[in-house]
Amino acid sequence: MDYEQFKADFQDALRDEFAGRGAEVELTARKVEKMNGSYEAITVRPQDSAIGVNVSVERAFAAYGKGEDISEIADHFADAVENGFKESPKFDIESISDYEQMKSKLAMEVVSAERNAELLQTVPHEQMEDMAVVYRFILDQSNSGNGTILVTNQMLDQYGISKEQLRADAMEIAPEIRPAEIRGMSEVMNEMAPGMIPEIAPEDEQMFVATVPDKIHGAGVIAYPNFMEDAAQKAGGDYFVLPSSIHEVLLVKDNGQMSVKELENMVKEVNATQVEPADQLTDHVYHYDSQNHIFELADKYEERMHEAEHGTPDKDSVLGDLKEKKQEIAKKDPVKDAAKRTAKKHETSL
Repeated sequence: MDYEQFKADFQDALRDEFAGRGAEVELTARKVEKMNGSYEAITVRPQDSAIGVNVSVERAFAAYGKGEDISEIADHFADAVENGFKESPKFDIESISDYEQMKSKLAMEVVSAERNAELLQTVPHEQMEDMAVVYRFILDQSNSGNGTILVTNQMLDQYGISKEQLRADAMEIAPEIRPAEIRGMSEVMNEMAPGMIPEIAPEDEQMFVATVPDKIHGAGVIAYPNFMEDAAQKAGGDYFVLPSSIHEVLLVKDNGQMSVKELENMVKEVNATQVEPADQLTDHVYHYDSQNHIFELADKYEERMHEAEHGTPDKDSVLGDLKEKKQEIAKKDPVKDAAKRTAKKHETSL
C-alpha cells in the first residue's frame, strides 16, 4: 500500500476505532506548520470541543512499514489522542480574542530564520543575526509540556495592535513569567549526577547554561532586555553563545582557550548526533562584545577585530583601483614611487 492510500485508510480506521469506543469526534486531514518543519496530520476533535489533537500520518505510516496492522496502529494512536484530550490545557476560548487578557501570557522564543523562512512570513518576528525572535502565548502547563499558541500576523490584525506593541509587551512580560536562568555547567552537571563532578568556584567556571525554569523553549532568553549584560557579569566579560537547542544556549568565556572554528565544529557535531531536528536552532556560534555591547555571529566578530587591528580595506575596489592608477601616473620619481609601494605593502601585511 502506498502512502496516499494508507493516509485514506488510516483515517477510516481511526474513525471506526473512536466509533467503537463510543466517542463522537470529527477527523480532518491537514498539513501542520511548526517550527523547523511541517508534517501531515489527522486532527481529531471532540464534537463539543474547540481543541483537537494532531496525529502524525508519517509516524503511523512508518509503523505500517514495520509490519503493524492498520487497525492496531489506529488503536495505539487513539489511546494517545485520548491521553492528549485529558492533558490538553484548560482555558477560555473566548479570552483568546481579547489581547488585554492574553498579553499577560506572552513569551519569546528564538528559532532558525533559514529553516523557518516560509512560516516566518505569517508571524510577527524580529531578526537576530540568522535567528528570528517569535512570540507565543503560554496557555497552560502539563506533565507533557506547555500548551501554547504562536502569535500570527492575522492575530495582530484581529487584536488591532502593531508588531512594535507586541514586542514591547513581550519584552516586559516574558522575563517575568519565564525568567532567565544562568547557571554554571558544573552546577548543572552535579544536579544531574550528584558527586560525579568536582565543585568549581564561580570565578573558575568556563561554561554556563542559559534557559528558563521549565527548560522548554528557553533559548529565547537571549532576546530578553539586559540578558547579554547580565550574562557578561557571570562570564566576567566577553563570551561566545552556542545554540545548544531551541531549549537552551551555552555561554563560553572568550578567554582564548577555544577558537571559533573549534566551537562551530562542536555545535555541528552535537546537532548531527544528539539533537532532534525539531529542536535544533542553528549550526553557528555567536559572540557578545561586553565593551561595545554588540551581539553578532562569531565570524563577524573576528572580522571586526581583524579590521580594527589591520585597518579596513577600501570597500569600493573599482574606485580604489582607478584612484591608485591616477596616483601612479602623476608620480614622476619611479624609484621613490617603488619605495613607497614597498613600504605600503609591508605596512598592510603587519
